[in-house]
Amino acid sequence: MTPITERQHLIFDADDTLWENNIYFEQAFDEFCEYLNHSSLTAVEIRTILDEIEIANAKIHGYGAVNFGRNLSQCYLRLAERAVDEHDLKLVSSMAHQILAQEIELMEGVAETLPFLAEKHELTMCTKGDVAEQNRKIDLSGLRPLFAHCAVVREKSRATYEELANVRGFDLSRTWMIGNSPKSDINPSLEAGLRAVFVPHARTWSLEKEEIRDPDGRLVVVRKFSDLAGLFGAAS
Repeated sequence: MTPITERQHLIFDADDTLWENNIYFEQAFDEFCEYLNHSSLTAVEIRTILDEIEIANAKIHGYGAVNFGRNLSQCYLRLAERAVDEHDLKLVSSMAHQILAQEIELMEGVAETLPFLAEKHELTMCTKGDVAEQNRKIDLSGLRPLFAHCAVVREKSRATYEELANVRGFDLSRTWMIGNSPKSDINPSLEAGLRAVFVPHARTWSLEKEEIRDPDGRLVVVRKFSDLAGLFGAAS
């Protein structure tokens, strides 16, 4: 694609686009499976059951490490093959809560590319999850000063992007959503009339995967984050 020459509104996803996130949830899940030590269910089968719990609970409690601890506890209560006591549930919850202690690891290319883009375009961050958890990660990342606005939302949908663009006064033809999730970042933003850049992540959460729908050709796919410098680097 020819590099963009006009100033744009660039909206960035955070988790697994700007910094690593899902790998820590996967580590907690692996620890959970080891502790559960089920006699017949495989990790894939356990994951399917946990997914069902997460889908149901997300509608009520949202996302984040604390809510993941709740999901793991419910999964343990359902699948444990021995009597469950308070110690078990506290230990299972702690597997998720330890995610909060992880240091922020920026994705490769973010530290060099994002300041470059901030000089040429208006940057917005839009991330879903628990408000306190997400704001803590934003602050620990050191990236907040590069963004004109940071929004933490409960869910990402077409309406989310329509409202964000309206409140910020964005021209949709010059507004891009940049992220790794087809379900939360790419498809709903395209449905809202924005443009989008898909930055694939090898460990994207399974519940965030779906077929990308781009009937109007408003999607660009890059291999890595640093490729954004070439795409948006010509503006002044």
